[in-house]
Amino acid sequence: MAQNHQQINAKNTIEPHVLIFPLPLQGPVNCALKLAELLCLSGIHVTFLNTEHIHRPLLRHAPVLSRFSRYPNFRFETIPDGLGHQDPVTGDRFYELMDSVHSVTKPLFREMMVSGRLSRKSERPVTVMIPDGVFSFAVDIAIEASIPVVCFETISPCSLWTSYFNLPMLIEAGDVPIKGNDLDKVITCVPGMDHIIRRRDLASFCRSDGLPDHAIELSLKEAHAISRAQGLILNTFEDLDSRILPHMRNFCPNIYTIGPLHTLHKNRLMANPTPAEKTTLSNSVWKEDLTCISWLDEHEPKTVIYVSIGSLAIMTVEQMVEIWYGLVNSGKPFLWVRRPGSIRGGYEEFRAPTELLARTNETGCIVEWAPQEDVLAHPAIGGFLTHSGWNSTIESLTEGVPMVCWPYVADQQVNSRFVGEVWKIGVDMKDTCDRLIVEKAVRDVMDSKENIYSQTTNTLANLAKEAITNTGSSSFSLDRLIDDILVMSSTQPEGKVNM
Repeated sequence: MAQNHQQINAKNTIEPHVLIFPLPLQGPVNCALKLAELLCLSGIHVTFLNTEHIHRPLLRHAPVLSRFSRYPNFRFETIPDGLGHQDPVTGDRFYELMDSVHSVTKPLFREMMVSGRLSRKSERPVTVMIPDGVFSFAVDIAIEASIPVVCFETISPCSLWTSYFNLPMLIEAGDVPIKGNDLDKVITCVPGMDHIIRRRDLASFCRSDGLPDHAIELSLKEAHAISRAQGLILNTFEDLDSRILPHMRNFCPNIYTIGPLHTLHKNRLMANPTPAEKTTLSNSVWKEDLTCISWLDEHEPKTVIYVSIGSLAIMTVEQMVEIWYGLVNSGKPFLWVRRPGSIRGGYEEFRAPTELLARTNETGCIVEWAPQEDVLAHPAIGGFLTHSGWNSTIESLTEGVPMVCWPYVADQQVNSRFVGEVWKIGVDMKDTCDRLIVEKAVRDVMDSKENIYSQTTNTLANLAKEAITNTGSSSFSLDRLIDDILVMSSTQPEGKVNM
């Protein structure tokens, strides 16, 4: 395929130049950097645009500058976002982030792309734009500037389909916004769901309590923007989402399924004549505590439950204590990531009950942040108590690790339902936080039903591995994306490119 890329590039009158513009959060930036490196390996010039707020901790905690210095066809750019506080944004401040991006970043971005340093008037114009799907304004600006645009969605396809593309039908059916306590009502208006999704399984913005009035409006704009783009990149593989991808292609015909992105990325790096050092792959905006890997080395295979609620989710002190008791009562060793700021109001360890501290010292390991891909790939891990973020979900299923799902926000509600009811690779305990439920769920995935879960998780893990082989569906999609970028880059600016 590389030879084909070179042949197409030789015909170009304009050098291919891709602008990647991720949502300024840990998960989307991590995925976008992996995509950027894959494009760099193909010889495409990439400009990676971060907002200033996320770029500072990224440079502080991840060796991205030294890592990408090996690519002369890559550069970072930053743009103001109006956020004054220093720590990365948590889930309760997401709409504050979006409001700030719209008021501060959007006009600067438009100037940059229409008449500024990345426009068609510049020395090296952007020929293809790849923004996060939530940035609907970026699609509008790309169309205004006659730049082909391909959206990159780092949330799950199952959520994108149920709660975004079908949001108008959900509203018309009276299922959204969700009001009252009838959360177990089955959703019947979403094609391909076969009565799987209940109201409580829709994306969190569908619940009216506590959300800004424009939350649903923002999601409607996102879906509409994607339909106007030249394509859509998804971090999934064909076998995983075969239930919904045919329906999604009726809405957005040109979909590139390039997942699991983290393993496809590693696979292409290993095939590179000068592979990257293992220690240079972190894209974390938090400082990773590598001592947890040594702690895992001391444990037998499949004996440890890994616990993390990701980079956005937060919990109350009461919820933390319930989860804590559930973990210690399960009798399983546990590795728990407690990110700074993840406990609402803060928490000082010495306030914990003496019995919890004593039993944690015997069987637990608590760190502020961990190299999650390495943790999930460690043979000692036998289960994952997760917030059901899409990166965490696909990383876990790729390693064949069953999940205990405690979703917090956005697509996580849908993901946990798919884990429990569609893929059957874990337990969904959404909307509950009780020590007895936590204990039972951990015991189910690691003891009483371990044989059942191992069959389904191993099946999906094998399919994930097949997808990234040279002849796999995700490798094919990535190569098609690269070829399409080259074709779009050589197309005259007038009109919309059809792929």
